[in-house]
Amino acid sequence: MSDRAAVPETRDSSRRGIVLAMLLLVYIFNFVDRQILAILAAPIQAELELSDGQLGLLGGLAFALLYSTLAVPLAVLADRTSRSWVITVSLVVWSGFTALCGLAQNFWHLLLARVGVGVGEAGGVAPSYALIGDYFPSEKRASALAIYSLGIPVGSAVGVLAGGYIAARVDWRLAFFVVGMAGLLVAPAFKLLVKDLPKHSPLAVASPQPSSASLSSTARILAAKPAFWFMAFGAATSSALAYGIGFWLPSLLIRSFGLDLVETSQFIGALLLLGGVTGMLAGGWLGDKLGKRDRAYYSWLPSIAFILGAPLFAAGILSVDVKLAFLLFLIPQALSYVWLGPVLSAVQHLVEPAARSTASALFLLINNLIGLGGGIFALGALSDFLVPYYGDEALRYSMLFALGLYALAALLMALAGPSLRRDWVDE
Repeated sequence: MSDRAAVPETRDSSRRGIVLAMLLLVYIFNFVDRQILAILAAPIQAELELSDGQLGLLGGLAFALLYSTLAVPLAVLADRTSRSWVITVSLVVWSGFTALCGLAQNFWHLLLARVGVGVGEAGGVAPSYALIGDYFPSEKRASALAIYSLGIPVGSAVGVLAGGYIAARVDWRLAFFVVGMAGLLVAPAFKLLVKDLPKHSPLAVASPQPSSASLSSTARILAAKPAFWFMAFGAATSSALAYGIGFWLPSLLIRSFGLDLVETSQFIGALLLLGGVTGMLAGGWLGDKLGKRDRAYYSWLPSIAFILGAPLFAAGILSVDVKLAFLLFLIPQALSYVWLGPVLSAVQHLVEPAARSTASALFLLINNLIGLGGGIFALGALSDFLVPYYGDEALRYSMLFALGLYALAALLMALAGPSLRRDWVDE
């Protein structure tokens, strides 16, 4: 390659890196604002006198209901107008409502503020997937989506560490104010640095496509593809467990292991950063590598991870020593993130590029409504139900019984493999 040819390639690579970095930063704030409630659960529950069921509703369904459903029309809007503008406005909305959580005086105040956070975050993720699909070629897409998805463990860890520290040193309300205002400050920089690609941009990796795709046409295409259904419900089943354990683990550490708020935030933060980042990057790298041999591996790899993770999660939940629990949770924590890069990349390949935001939103509708909306609430409600039988250890057994969801998730992902070979759309 000549020096002259190398210059544009280097410039394009740098531009892609900046876009991916900014999308990752916004996704980190997405999960900081989404997950901070988990570490603040204990002081909020004490001050507002909430049950586990009410807290599970705040952490799950109150957020997920509008987050999941509004993601679809907002994704269609992003496909038809500007993906970067939809993400920017969404960041402003969810950050503002996160700050308002700090003003809550009762369950209903906090419920409405959490609904607002969900409304804002509805426009953030699917357009981001689509932008990554626009900027990155097929053979690098699983890795790029895995890097973007680092926002989940990193954002969750930052929320847990910052929220726990601020709440312990000052007040849980201040934690909401700080993270909400920080997101508002990032929004202008994001819009300045992240642009939609023109249809005929030399940086675009796809061939020229129609400017947009309708919701109905995209839904019809996906409905006819078994791979979409298997992956969507497999991801949703695993997410119900992962979100449930992620939300309730801080409360388990406080109730059953006797940790204080700062110790709990350190435990969870280290677990997320070490396990989550490792699993996310490994999943993206393996997805790209194995997917070149056989596209079925984009779903088979998550299936294997779920099978391996379930018994290790069980051992961690049943352990009584906090150091042993950390080691036992570390590996399944990594395995729980393996699915994101491969599956999100596969969803991008079920439709033409013009429909990527909409396809991603329909996938997220199923994943989040069942996974995020159902998992956290179900584990909290099950914990309330088990109190007469297990007393203070009810939450531990609620999490243990829920591990059966991983077996179902593994089966669904295994079934998706052969269908992916048929349903794949080449660019």
